[in-house]
Amino acid sequence: MTSLADLIPAPRAVEGPSPRGFVFGVDTALWGAPGTEGTQRWLRSTVGAALGLSLPPGQEGAENTVTLRLDDTLDPEGYRLKVTLNWGVEITGGGSAGVFWGAQSLRQLLGPDAFRRAPIDPGLEYGVQHQTIEDAPRFRWRGLMLDVARHFMPKDGVLRYLDLMAAHKLNVFHFHLTDDQGWRIEIERYPRLTEVGSWRARTKFGHRASPLWEEKPHGGYYTQDDIREIVAYAAERHITVVPEIDVPGHSQAAIAAYPELGNTDTSLSVWDTWGISPNVLAPTDNTLRFYEGVFEELLELFPSEFIHVGGDECLKDQWRASPAAQARIKELGVGDEDGLQSWFIGHFDKWLTARGRRLIGWDEILEGGLARGAAVSSWRGYEGGITAARAGHDVVMCPEQQVYLDHRQHEGADEPVPIGYVRTLEDVYRFEPVPAELTSAEAAHVLGTQANLWTEVMEDQARVDYQAFPRLSAFAEVAWSDLPAPAERDFDGFERRMVRHYERLDALGVSYRPPAGPRPWQRRPGVLGRPIAGPPPNR
Repeated sequence: MTSLADLIPAPRAVEGPSPRGFVFGVDTALWGAPGTEGTQRWLRSTVGAALGLSLPPGQEGAENTVTLRLDDTLDPEGYRLKVTLNWGVEITGGGSAGVFWGAQSLRQLLGPDAFRRAPIDPGLEYGVQHQTIEDAPRFRWRGLMLDVARHFMPKDGVLRYLDLMAAHKLNVFHFHLTDDQGWRIEIERYPRLTEVGSWRARTKFGHRASPLWEEKPHGGYYTQDDIREIVAYAAERHITVVPEIDVPGHSQAAIAAYPELGNTDTSLSVWDTWGISPNVLAPTDNTLRFYEGVFEELLELFPSEFIHVGGDECLKDQWRASPAAQARIKELGVGDEDGLQSWFIGHFDKWLTARGRRLIGWDEILEGGLARGAAVSSWRGYEGGITAARAGHDVVMCPEQQVYLDHRQHEGADEPVPIGYVRTLEDVYRFEPVPAELTSAEAAHVLGTQANLWTEVMEDQARVDYQAFPRLSAFAEVAWSDLPAPAERDFDGFERRMVRHYERLDALGVSYRPPAGPRPWQRRPGVLGRPIAGPPPNR
């Protein structure tokens, strides 16, 4: 039996546990109230399969049963998990999501074997201790951003990451689908976006200053049916998929496919290196109509409230040099290039609002004036989020200095392709999403927080795993649990709980960074990174 102290993220309150409890057996049944069907399917296909239990349909109130109920007096994502001595397990959720998160806690309580795909010892019995857990999340937005534009992750890998998110009670998957280095989603009316834009001829290996190249094509994309499958799979796990189509910068792959979207007559290819491409979208009506067509298809695929439009790192040199762009600035009366970007983002803010959706973008959308109704992903530190919240706009806090998981985890020379600031497991655990400068009314605009995985130096799934874990486990606790102030958090206690959690990650096949440092095959000797001495990691 697993101790409650091993749960990650930590729950709000616990009564118990006692040394004794309930043991699952071949006759253990599963009963659920209407509205819990998804969790019933999930329990049978994961926990049941892992432990060799069929969990047949049972009767309400019967003993030797896992019972799933709904109680709308609880938080919609909150749950109560009650283990009764020799009787069974009852999970009550404020909504179907709450029931599902309670089932995730039950899986952890059953031990690491419950995270496997098949039983390793069919004769072994599994139990949970007699206890009651009361739990609910701190934030409604507990996100992970995955960049599949720089290095493509095949569909099965994306589905696997949705499972890893669910295991950590994360509920927003920010899907970064386009960039200079690749376009990853099929748009039927513009087939060249994937025919041309989804493949690059070669790839820089390491930081852009590295002399190394992988001299073979890299690419791939998701068909619209792939996207429908990903969205449905996420929804079964109470995860919202927020797509990102980057405009007006980070658009070279689109311009390579459709040159009329650009500011020059130069023929471009999909970018094969890293950094910020100077090639940005032309501020023309043709460009607006083109991307309206893209977003029309996107809205049919993604039911999310928010649609991410990027808006970051838009170099404006081409607009400064373009007579057409300068004429557009005068025509619109927006003053300068920042105003032109604000106009561009504002157009899609109004366009999405008219269709019942909300725009969200990186904090550069503040430049030239914040678009009405837009929310902000604050990545350049806290300041963008503070400014937006004070202006009454919703914010997702994801500051680069704290929760960019592509950044190195240690200053040691063995870290593979060391990028950015050193951010240890403890640094992430002490991250505080709500800036102290905000009043309580302003802080209410902080929807939550998000960890970001940019994949320039993550060439495959194992490298993504290494950068994400175990830090994503710490981040999940920050996003879910009611933790004290950063300096007062019990990191030693978290590390003790991680000892058991590493066993769960092992059972899931996660190639995490061990506490002692990278294993020999996780190193990348001789591949140049980007050493940066970071500021203090905590506020």
